Order: sequence, then C-alpha cells, then structure tokens
Amino acid sequence: MSELHVRFLTEDDIPALLALESAKWEANQAACAEMLKHRITAYPGLCVGAFCARSGSALASLFLRPVTPAMFTAPLRWRDSAALDGTGDTRSLFGLSLSSTNPQAVEAIFAFMYPYLLKGGWRDIYLGSPIPGLRKALERNATLPVWQYVHAKRRRRSDEPADPQLAYYYRKGFRQIVSIHKDYFPHAASLDYGVILRGQIPLARPAKLWRATPLPLLKGLSRVLVTLR
Repeated sequence: MSELHVRFLTEDDIPALLALESAKWEANQAACAEMLKHRITAYPGLCVGAFCARSGSALASLFLRPVTPAMFTAPLRWRDSAALDGTGDTRSLFGLSLSSTNPQAVEAIFAFMYPYLLKGGWRDIYLGSPIPGLRKALERNATLPVWQYVHAKRRRRSDEPADPQLAYYYRKGFRQIVSIHKDYFPHAASLDYGVILRGQIPLARPAKLWRATPLPLLKGLSRVLVTLR
C-alpha cells in the first residue's frame, strides 16, 4: 500500500488509463480516450485510480455513476447501464468499470472511496460481471441452465459462487445476484452473458449521521470499512 498513490482521476490521467485498459481488456472491450474523458468530466467525484508511486503507471481504476436500480430488472446490455444520462433522485451507484492489474490497488481504491461515498449519502453499488466459467461448464453439460450455473456454489466454500469472477466480486462485497442478461457484453468465455451484482456500502445507514461527520474522521475509518464488506 505504501507504494500506491490513490486519488480522483483527471483528464491528464487518460494516457495511463488507456495503458491499463489495453493490459486488462480485449480491443472490443476496452474504453477509448473519448469514453474515459466523458466518464471523468461527467462525475469527477466518482472516478478514482490507484497509481504506482514510482512509475506513475495506473494499476487500477474505478468509474461510478448514479443509477436507478429498477433498470436492472429488464433485459439490457452494458451500453444501456453505462449510459451517462440523468437518473433522478437515487442513492445507488453503478460501476461502469473496475479495471486492475494489481489486487492491492483494488483494495486501496475501495479504502479511499468508501469515506467519500458515506459522506455523499450513497447506499449501494451495482456492477455487471462476466461469468468466464460458463463456456466450459456448458461444454461439460450442454443442458445446464445459465441461471443454475450463476447460482452454483463452490464445493469447499459453500458461500462463494462457483464462477471465478463472481467469487472475486463476492469477496469484494458484491454478494447479491440481481439479474442475468444475455448479450450483455462481448466476452467469449462468458458467451456474452453478464450478471448484475449488488454490494452494500459498509455502514451506509444512518446516512444523515455520515453527512454530518467531518470527512477526515470518515477517512480514519477507511480500513475498517473495507473489512466490513
């Protein structure tokens, strides 16, 4: 953690973010410079990155936007849930993208962000996840329903999802499966399926208390908040 620098993103970070996108995603999945600029300028207080303190390279990034959760009950694609338009009065956020080449950087981003989210009165975060084990699972059993695969649990850790990506997000606090969507996002191993997950922001209630609490005091709780996911 001592070699990481975590902060809100600016347009000056776009070259480093493009390098991270290239390292993490396929060409048809990665965000372009225009998309990154749009996210940062639309919600500058909801876009954060973790950088190597020595080289300045981006190790992780998180882009959030306000969202109305009811939209996830209808069929949709990633581009629909990522649309940067007005959503009205809401206390929920959508994770446009969580990209990382370093697990410690992801933890540092959440530790940095949680105090600001509490101060802002946000309650929960939704995100779309691929299910990269689906294709192999259907190769073994072609009649396996997708919903059954999504809800399957690990044998030795019965609380965690069987799919490796869902298990990763489960350990990050995204433990509620909201909906499953076909043709959600181009991802070959997932057969283009996506799963909407929900994670509660730790200690988000009572919101009025946190809004009245000075931000420096909330920052003192950052490591505790991460452990409470």
